[in-house]
Amino acid sequence: MTKTANLSLKALSKRFGETMAVRDLSLDIPASSYVVLLGPSGSGKTTLLSMLGGFTAPTSGQIFLDDDDITLMQPAQRPTATVFQDYALFPHLSVGDNVAFGLSVRKVAKAEAARRVAEALDMVGLKGFEKRKISEASGGQRQRIALARALVIDPAILLLDEPLGALDLNLRRQMQDELRALQKRERRTFVHVTHDQEEAMAIADTIVIMKDGVIEDAGPPQDVYSHPRSRFSAQFMGESNILDADISEGMAETALGRFPVVGKGTAAVAIRPENFTVTPGEGAVSLGMAALEEVVFQGSFVRLSARIGNVEIRLRVPPADISGSGQQVEVFLKRGGAAALQS
Repeated sequence: MTKTANLSLKALSKRFGETMAVRDLSLDIPASSYVVLLGPSGSGKTTLLSMLGGFTAPTSGQIFLDDDDITLMQPAQRPTATVFQDYALFPHLSVGDNVAFGLSVRKVAKAEAARRVAEALDMVGLKGFEKRKISEASGGQRQRIALARALVIDPAILLLDEPLGALDLNLRRQMQDELRALQKRERRTFVHVTHDQEEAMAIADTIVIMKDGVIEDAGPPQDVYSHPRSRFSAQFMGESNILDADISEGMAETALGRFPVVGKGTAAVAIRPENFTVTPGEGAVSLGMAALEEVVFQGSFVRLSARIGNVEIRLRVPPADISGSGQQVEVFLKRGGAAALQS
């Protein structure tokens, strides 16, 4: 197996006419990690992936694999492989010939190519599929075939461009688990583009949130979700209550009162709906009585819209917690439930 390597992006930028798709972006991706580039359409994540794969040349900046500058290296020469959103499989070729395509380009001997194709198909759970037609493969199987075609050339870094976007919900969740397991088993570096926050949290070691061609936030999923760096990050990673605040020495003064916060921000706080509660607990801070405006049952939790004074908030609580509560409830902030925002 190819030795994995650290990937470093140094002040990388890409301009298309008057548009800066990526601007002065620097990022270090450790070997054998699963990194997800997450952001809305137009955030620059796909352009960044294309530069990593060698399909788009940067306007400025450099890409290093360990100490090797691969910025201008052609796709076929770099130790990367890409799985495209539409899989880009050849319908006139068999499954085996599709997987072997990269090996034929590299002029690998037929016997060696056959061995590596069999290993790659086995790796993705399609042992013995070499003679099948692409038209006979399901959506999930085509995704695995595209993965096998990328893995068969033994890349140090696998690039995945919205690889699960065409799958239905159940199959997408199954493939998330399989991708994660494959990455851990093979110890390769995966760089995965998506706009799906739940998908990112399910598979990533590190989430990189992009907006307007720059990195808005980055870190392990738990940190990015629980302690977002900015208002955009807090709101993009799921529902969040944002309050303007005067923060000093770990305490925030807000329209909901004074309470402790986590983080180094100074001007606002983010509180996830599940960090409010209507039952007192150890370390919880009472925020006062709230008038319920909307109650929506969503299975394992109830989604509440409520108002404390002039402030509207969203909560998620267990169904039992509001049984017979009427139209007024006391709302508490859980310990560590408020994150200070830097921007």
